[in-house]
Amino acid sequence: MEKGIVIFSHGKESTPAGAKISALAEVARERGFAAESLDFADLPNPDGRVQRLVERCVREKRPLVLAGSSMGGYVATVASNAVKPVGLFLMAPAFYLSGYAEQSPVPRAQKTVIVHGWNDDVIPAEHSVRFAGRHRAELFLVDGDHFLSSQLPFLVELFGLFLDRLNDSPRYSLGVVRALHRGHRAAGM
Repeated sequence: MEKGIVIFSHGKESTPAGAKISALAEVARERGFAAESLDFADLPNPDGRVQRLVERCVREKRPLVLAGSSMGGYVATVASNAVKPVGLFLMAPAFYLSGYAEQSPVPRAQKTVIVHGWNDDVIPAEHSVRFAGRHRAELFLVDGDHFLSSQLPFLVELFGLFLDRLNDSPRYSLGVVRALHRGHRAAGM
């Protein structure tokens, strides 16, 4: 029996089959979640990607977890306002960048975790510090760059713990999640 579904959003110049997404999708499947990675390669605009993600998620009946890297982190966070996932797992999210419609996106998930590299030369780590402080998200700053390639083993371990916590915590138990999920759908959220 599936516990829910994890939907991944890749970064601006990445693919739905990148190393991070492939590794994390395997972790999700090992823990009883379905895993899906949307292809946004034809959409350079982050807000077009948000629309595609929302369109995919609104028809989902299972408890939902969104994960995203870089632009995909922004996309997952903005989409969370419409689809109210159980969890958000964000890697070097593209927050507070010019050209993005939402300059102060608000996460609408029961649990948000962010991982960002101290040596990120694309999106400063300070952006995730600011976001995490504002929204009381869990933040892990690691010795890595924007792609977090050197931190893949840590990402795999952390993502597994994140999913386990969603499943094991009474606050995030599947019965509660399903009831909340149905309530959001019934309310048209």
